[in-house]
Formats: sequence, structure tokens, C-alpha cells
Amino acid sequence: MFKVTIDGATTEVEPGTSILQAARKIGGSHVPPAMCYYSKLKGSGGKCRVCLVRVAAGSEKDPRPMPKLVASCVTPVQDGMVVENLNSPEVLEARRGVVEFLLLNHPLDCPICDQAGECHLQDLGFEHGREGTRYMEGRRTFKPIDIGPYIKLHMTRCILCYRCTMVADQLTPNRVHGIVWRGEVSEISTYIENSIDNEFSGNMIDVCPVGALTDNTFRFKSRVWFTKPYDAHRECPTCSGKVVLWNHGNEIYRVTGRKDEYGELEEFICNTCRFEKKEMGDWAIEGPRNINRHSVIGQNHYEAPYQGLLKAGRSLPPKKDLLAAKNEEVQN
Repeated sequence: MFKVTIDGATTEVEPGTSILQAARKIGGSHVPPAMCYYSKLKGSGGKCRVCLVRVAAGSEKDPRPMPKLVASCVTPVQDGMVVENLNSPEVLEARRGVVEFLLLNHPLDCPICDQAGECHLQDLGFEHGREGTRYMEGRRTFKPIDIGPYIKLHMTRCILCYRCTMVADQLTPNRVHGIVWRGEVSEISTYIENSIDNEFSGNMIDVCPVGALTDNTFRFKSRVWFTKPYDAHRECPTCSGKVVLWNHGNEIYRVTGRKDEYGELEEFICNTCRFEKKEMGDWAIEGPRNINRHSVIGQNHYEAPYQGLLKAGRSLPPKKDLLAAKNEEVQN
């Protein structure tokens, strides 16, 4: 086992583990952000540069620092390595620069974007973004297009993380889309306007860290924080059938795969579960979904504590009497 220290916290990991995975083992603020890395997709990482960290000591045998910042998602740990993430002003300044580059062509359409509220780029912009832009040139613009019966592509929002192409490569038999052109004119596109139509294509929506790929069946229906997520499952011959239902009342607005605290799918689901099973009777409801990420989605749902509504010494009322307790506290 290799011992690695990240921002003063030490853990032991297997040889070959990346710095990012070691940080995720520690958890909390020690974890660098990541926009392109996806642990379940082979070959992901090293493209967005958001996860840059400073290696203050390369290893116990060679404690010299690395001369430049490194991408934590593709850099393996060494025994005795010391890493600086939030403790390094150099890292924070570099991260602000990377976020500024990611936002050069990204439109400010969060008020109309279906990804708003669960967008990783929103989190990054809030934590590391600058107050204003220094970019004076014109931005790239594309018209939204349908690249399949269920998927809408907003290329203007794309940050070229390559996740969707890796999903198509590794989950589907025939990939018909990819990155075309080079440099600043690069874009995601299908081959001669082919349609992406395979049983697992919907997972491209879930892995997209921004609102570049959206669900046509959920488009402009509701803000995610107005819906209530439930864990549910069904017997499915194609996938595990374990999903999250996003309900508005008794109506299912959308179906997604279950994600962990880093926004990565626990299991990939098929298009039948995602797009075609929108009746409550199709599913066995397990219970409310606990949203682990620091998102607005989890702020006013079932797991939110309401002890603060009560004065010291008061007993906790049943949940159905929560509103009455709040009104009583206001009156007193």
C-alpha cells in the first residue's frame, strides 16, 4: 500500500491509484473537481485540466516537488507523495484560469437550461469563476439539433469532455458520433447526420457534466428542484432496472440513473427504462432519494432537518405537522 498526503490528510491506497481517486477516498474538500474524468469510462480524464494539483513531494525516496501542476485524474500516486489542492494558491489561480477558459464560449443561459441546479460547471463557476469576463471576441454559436429521437444537442454549451463519445464506444455496438474538426472549431456531431439510436444512448445525457445533451422528453417541463426524486426499480431484461424517478405530484417527469456523490452513475440504464416507462405502475418505489451532492436539489426535500423550527426543549412534531409548528414558532 502507498501512503499519500493531500492537504494534510493521509490515506493508504493501492499502487496505480490516481491522485484524484486517493482524494475521493479521503473525501470532503480534499477532492479536486473533475469535468472530464469518469471512473466507469476507460480512457477518460486529462482533458479539462480542472483537477490540477501541486505535488509538493514526489515520493518518500525522491521528495523533490514536481516542476509543474499535474492533472490529478491521470497522475498515479507514489509512496510518500505529498499533494496540495486547496492549500496551494498556485492551484487555485490555475483553476480559476481553467474555469475562465471553459466559460469563454459557454452561454449564460442557466435560466433556461434543463441542467441548471445539477450542473457541475455552475458549481465550478460559483467556486472558482471570475466576477466578469475578459474575453472580447465573439463566441461560438450553434443551433440546437436532434441527434436521436430522445436527445437534443446544444453544441454551444459543450466543453468537449469526450464523455458522451466514450459511452457510445464502450456501451453501444456502433458509435455514429464523435469530435469533428480541430482546435477552436471542434464540435460533437454525427456522421452525415446519422441518428443516435441504440438501447443505451440515453446514458450520454447522464454523463454530460453540462447542459449540452438534454432529454427531449423532459425538455422545459420543470426545474429539477421543483421535482421530488425517488429510488425505484423494475424487472428489466436489458439493464439492472435501478433508477431515480423525478416526480411532480404523481406524474413522472423524467427517469435517470442513480448517481453517487461525485455525479457519476452507479449503473448504466437502458432507454426503455429511461424514456418509455413513465407511469407509476411501471415501478416499485423504494423511497425518497437522498441527494448527496451540494446541490439545490437536495435543499428542500424529505431529508432536510427541521429541528431549527423548534425552540429549545420542545419535542419534535410529526412531519405532517411541520407547517403548523413553523407557524406557531413565528407567532411566538
